Amino acid sequence: MSSFKSYGKVDEQDQMLYQTRIKTRKRIIIISLSSIILLGVVLAAVFGILNNSRDDNNSSQQNGGSAIATSVKAICDVTLYKDSCYRSLSSVVNSSTGEVQPEELLKLSIKVAIEEVSNVVNKYFSSSGGHNGHFQGLNDFGREKEALENCRELLDLAVDHLKNSLSSVEASSLFDIFDDLQTWLSAAGTYQQTCIEGFDEAKQSLKILATNYLKNSTEFASNSLAIITWIKKAVAATAVVSQPRRRLLMSSSFPEWLHSNDRKLLGTNNNNNDLKLKRETIVVAKDGSGKYKRISDALKHVPDKSNKRTVIYVKRGVYYENVRVEKNKWNVMMIGDGMTATIVSGSLNFVDGTTTFSTATFGVFGKNFIARDMGFRNTAGPKKHQAVALMTTGDEAVYYRCHIDAFQDTLYAHSNRQFYRECNIYGTVDFIFGNSAVVFQNCNIFPKLPIHGQQNTITAQGKTDPNMNTGISIHNSKISGFGNLTSVQTYLGRPWKNYSTTVYIRSKMEAIVSPGGWLPWVGNSAPDTIFYAEFENFGPGASTLNRVKWKGLRAISFKQASKFSVKAFLGGQRWIPASSAPFKSDL
Repeated sequence: MSSFKSYGKVDEQDQMLYQTRIKTRKRIIIISLSSIILLGVVLAAVFGILNNSRDDNNSSQQNGGSAIATSVKAICDVTLYKDSCYRSLSSVVNSSTGEVQPEELLKLSIKVAIEEVSNVVNKYFSSSGGHNGHFQGLNDFGREKEALENCRELLDLAVDHLKNSLSSVEASSLFDIFDDLQTWLSAAGTYQQTCIEGFDEAKQSLKILATNYLKNSTEFASNSLAIITWIKKAVAATAVVSQPRRRLLMSSSFPEWLHSNDRKLLGTNNNNNDLKLKRETIVVAKDGSGKYKRISDALKHVPDKSNKRTVIYVKRGVYYENVRVEKNKWNVMMIGDGMTATIVSGSLNFVDGTTTFSTATFGVFGKNFIARDMGFRNTAGPKKHQAVALMTTGDEAVYYRCHIDAFQDTLYAHSNRQFYRECNIYGTVDFIFGNSAVVFQNCNIFPKLPIHGQQNTITAQGKTDPNMNTGISIHNSKISGFGNLTSVQTYLGRPWKNYSTTVYIRSKMEAIVSPGGWLPWVGNSAPDTIFYAEFENFGPGASTLNRVKWKGLRAISFKQASKFSVKAFLGGQRWIPASSAPFKSDL
């Protein structure tokens, strides 16, 4: 899950001094963190004695009252699933040698999560396991069969993200990868949750089976996420490590938004933003003037797991195909002739038997994907319910000047980190949804006319764990109706999950936004654990005087709003510049 490194010049002497300061700070932070851990161990032992807990006594007897057992308990106390954490780590820590530092416990926690998910896949979700009694009564076709197929893919992605997390911990300093680890471990939990949700419309017994099979693995992944989140907070409380300054080198002969890495692949003619294609670019054209007529065929040409950018130019036209950028297709940059000139169109939908996860006209699984001047649509219509136009789960994806159009569930920002700039997004019910960390900046959001009796809800965010670094941030954008919506109630969102997180920041809201602002998922209220906020929005629909009175709908300060900026929320200043899209790093 690499991101682009330096993209400007740094003075060598300044850089050496900077690295020296960083090493010194790291030593201080390590000492401080070790002190915090020691204090936690001592407090855990003291409170254990004071409480005289029977379970603690049994644990102490079984582990000989060892410092190792106390260390494990201290770490597990920061997790949501303390029992499963202590049970899983105790069995592996006791057989290890040497000091048990927080970083080692984190590694062990991730290892047990990998082992558990892998075992579950092999035992219950493999081709043989799924048809040998574990999912009895499963149809050989239709949504139930597809839900099982989705689970296999999703759990495979969960294992990938857990393994990436472990290898990164083993190869890098934790100080450099906190955000990456939080992102990938959050995604590992999201993949498992999506697997379970795939059985929502199947037999209830099948969903219960999937939930039971994944109980330990979801808890283990959550425990790892809690541990890294706690370590990150402990480090943040002791020191702040600054980033080196970079002087960007811009060339006036190229469009301002075009990054130097990609200028090697593209050139310009006399018209400012018209691109003249170099040999390295793959050309797709319906009229046969390119190398391929289908986008899917062009993607097969992309080398697997390449760290070099592959540019695919898709000429104007409507491409009727369901496209997948597979997980091993890294660093793909897809450029069209305009958001309404180059369009990918499909019509898969829930009513006709496809799971929501598989309805996407365009699905992105590979990391560092970029799309520019493209359109993605699902034409199934409002009566077909869930019908996704664009689904993204690949990390560090960027969409610039794109048109995303459907009705219910238009844009599935599934997981990992995503950024959308100057995009037009159309839909009706929950049409921006998922559990990624995503920022929409300078975008136009257009609620449309739904079927009779429906209400429009712009967002449905799916955060299931308080330690996930996920949420929807809509910044400097515009919400206005597409068509006559005078008889339709339009809401900013509704809480899909218990920790649903959505913020609107300095955006223009037209009068179509209901005075209440937000709609419950069920009943007439929302969980207190959600985080909804509106900060310095404007326009006739932005008044908060008559908003719903939920504990989870908060008035926030500039400092709190800034946590949802591109820089703070996505770490986007590291990877968005390589996409060639403009962006505002802070508020």
